[in-house]
Amino acid sequence: MTVKIINQSPYPLPQYETLGSAGMDLRAHLAVSVTLEPLERTVVPTGLFIELPTGFEAQIRPRSGIAAKRGLTMLNSPGTIDSDYRGEIKCIVVNLSNQAQTIEPGERIAQMVVARHERVEWQAVEQLLDSDRGTGGFGSTGK
Repeated sequence: MTVKIINQSPYPLPQYETLGSAGMDLRAHLAVSVTLEPLERTVVPTGLFIELPTGFEAQIRPRSGIAAKRGLTMLNSPGTIDSDYRGEIKCIVVNLSNQAQTIEPGERIAQMVVARHERVEWQAVEQLLDSDRGTGGFGSTGK
């Protein structure tokens, strides 16, 4: 599938790093470094604008390395870029570590996964079919 993209940043287009990669890294399109104090958040632009086909979304997710090593992650994760959105892709970054963290211009801050999705029509009913799990909530599958 080919997707139209505008790149207003000086960085290369997102790409799959390995044959098995599901996501593509997104880079911070910043004029200067941004430092986040513990529990502080900010919106980081990427300089990217995309035109997804109907029936697809782009999911913005944390990068595992930056989360594990530095405590930086994405709020609203996964964030959804709808097929009819034409604005700049931006990432809501939060510092969950106990020390200040600096995001540098061009740093890989998030990953984007493009996925197909379905639309549903609701059918209002009075009762649902039984299942093995039933109404068991959080932790109920580890019986």
